[in-house]
Amino acid sequence: MPIPTPQPLAFALPRRRLLAGLLAAPLAGAAALLRPVLARAEPIFAVGGIAVRGTDVVAYFTEGRPVPGLPAFAHDWQGASWRFASAANRDRFATDPARYAPAYGGFCAYAVSEGYTAPIDPAAWRIVDGRLFLNFDRGVQRRWERDIPGRIARGDANWPRLAAQPPAR
Repeated sequence: MPIPTPQPLAFALPRRRLLAGLLAAPLAGAAALLRPVLARAEPIFAVGGIAVRGTDVVAYFTEGRPVPGLPAFAHDWQGASWRFASAANRDRFATDPARYAPAYGGFCAYAVSEGYTAPIDPAAWRIVDGRLFLNFDRGVQRRWERDIPGRIARGDANWPRLAAQPPAR
């Protein structure tokens, strides 16, 4: 009985498709490696999973004051539950969370400007250029307000490093 000879594959890729596939493979690999980094949510100051101690962040913009949110008007975003005083505020936030969410994930703006994170008091707040900033307490807020532009510049510079750190346990 004769030994069968190997046969060529029954299909062939057009040269252009083969080259495109070879060039795309490294890019696909890089995208797969970056996907978890790109999808990582910014850390949020949330006690018991509730952002900004349950304060309605939209109310800072619409009423000019902190207003307690209600569990009935909650919205989950970036791994935290955000509470609102009304369905309308919840819906505003859900449509454009980045517009209303506090800077630095709701951590103390003064602390972030100093290179660390700290909790906040919802009563220690300020909106600057359309961004909500929160502070540890009113005393720390007064120190932050002595140089708002400088504190924001340092906070913006520090935040990417702080946001990339693993959460404290």
